[in-house]
Amino acid sequence: MTISTPPPAPAEPQPQQEEEEVLVPHQELPNGTQPMEVVPAEPAATVENQPTEDTPISRFTWTIDNLSRVNTKKLYSETFVVGGYKWRVLIFPRGNNVEFLSMYLDVADSAVLPYGWTRYAQFSLSVVNQIHNKFTIRKETQHQFSARESDWGFTSFMPLSELYNPSRGYLVNDTCVIEAEVAVCKVVDYWSYDSKKETGYVGLKNQGATCYMNSLLQTLYHIPYFRKAVYHMPTTENDMPSGSIPLALQSLFYKLQYNDSSVSTKELTKSFGWDMHDSFMQHDVQELNRVLSEKLEDKMKGTVVEGTIQQLFEGHHMNYIECINVDFKSTRKESFYDLQLDVKGCQDVYASFDKYVEVERLEGDNKYHAEQHGLQDAKKGVLFIDFPPVLQLQLKRFEYDFMRDTMVKVCISATNLLLIRLCFRIPVNLKMMTLLVGESLDLTGLTHLSEYLFEAQKCL
Repeated sequence: MTISTPPPAPAEPQPQQEEEEVLVPHQELPNGTQPMEVVPAEPAATVENQPTEDTPISRFTWTIDNLSRVNTKKLYSETFVVGGYKWRVLIFPRGNNVEFLSMYLDVADSAVLPYGWTRYAQFSLSVVNQIHNKFTIRKETQHQFSARESDWGFTSFMPLSELYNPSRGYLVNDTCVIEAEVAVCKVVDYWSYDSKKETGYVGLKNQGATCYMNSLLQTLYHIPYFRKAVYHMPTTENDMPSGSIPLALQSLFYKLQYNDSSVSTKELTKSFGWDMHDSFMQHDVQELNRVLSEKLEDKMKGTVVEGTIQQLFEGHHMNYIECINVDFKSTRKESFYDLQLDVKGCQDVYASFDKYVEVERLEGDNKYHAEQHGLQDAKKGVLFIDFPPVLQLQLKRFEYDFMRDTMVKVCISATNLLLIRLCFRIPVNLKMMTLLVGESLDLTGLTHLSEYLFEAQKCL
C-alpha cells in the first residue's frame, strides 16, 4: 500500500462506457425495485476550486489480496492524508445492491470533525488492469464533502462479471489493485467573500437574464477615456436616474468605482424603458451595444464630449469588386463600430480575420455586371483602411439553420463551449498589417481590444 505524488502524465485512453455513470453518495441501496437516483448538483469548476501549482495531486495505491474470499459487504482501505485531511477508499466488493463494483472516496474522520465542516476535492478512482495497463478503468469527479455527504463516488463503477473474470486482468492471483488520485482545492465562502478587498473591484447584480449586459457595461467601464466622457455628460438637478440614461450610467460607473459591494443595474434598465419582463429576456449584446452607443452619441451632441463614441470606436474598411479579365474595379468606403467574427472552425482571431477578408469569386451564374463591360468574372472582398483605438469584436455564436428555418447557437453543448473558450485565442498584440489597404498605414491607434465571450449558461 503506497501513497505518492506522481509527476504530470498524459491521460491514458479510457474504455467507453455504454451508459453514463451516476455519481452518488454511498447510501446502501435497498433490495428489490430501485427508485430513480437523484444526483445533487456539483459545484461549478471555478478558478477558486481548480488545482494549482500549490495543490499537489496525490496518488494512493490499495492492493487487496484474496478479494474473492472477502465476505463483508463493505471494505475500507487504510487511511491516507492529502491536503492535511484524512481520506480512505470504500468499496462494496459484491456491489451496493447492484451487479457492479461500487467504489467511493470517504472522509475517514467525518464522525469526529467539528460542526459545519466542509472540504472540496477533485479525485479519480481506478481499478488497475494488471495485464494491459491501457485497459485500466478510471473515473473522475469532484465533490464538496460535508457531514451530510462524507463520501462520494460511483455505485456502478464496473460490472462484477468483468472484475471477477481472471482473463480480463483486473483480478490476478485473486489480487486487485485500486488507485485513488486526490487533489484538495481551496473553496471560497461567497457569503463572506469580499470582492473589493480581494481584487479591488466589485461586480454587477444579475436581474434575471442580464449577464450579457453586465459583461458589456464592465467592458465599457474599464475603458478610462469612455468612463471619463460619461462623467462629463451634462445632467440637470431635475434629472432622475430612472429617466435619464446619462445620469443612470454615471451613477452606475460611480458605484462600480467606489462601492464596497456589487451594484444593481435596475436604474439603468428603467432608463432604457425596460420592465421586469425585459430583464428576464435574453437580448443580443451587439444590438444593445449599438443602441446604447447611438443613445449616448446623441446625448453628447453639443457638449464637451461630443464625438467621443466616434473617436473611440469608429474604424473604416473598403469593400471592393475587381474584374479579372478587364480593367475595372469598384470600391466603397464604409465605417464600422464593431466587427462580427466567425469562431466556428477558427482556432484564433487571425483565422477569423482571414475568413472575414476571404476573397469571393463571382463567376458562372454569379458574374458581376461591370459598367461598359457587361457580365464579368470578378473578385469580391474587403480590406481595412484604419482601425479605431478601441476595436470591438463580436464573436458570432449563431448561424442560420436552413432545415429549421431559424437561428441556432453554434455551441450546442458544454463540451463544444469548452473547446471554443479554451482554444479560440486572442493575442495581446495583433499584427494586422496584411489586412490593410496600404502597408504604410499606422496601427499605433490600436490600443485596446474588447471582445464579448459568451458564458456557459447561454449555451447549455
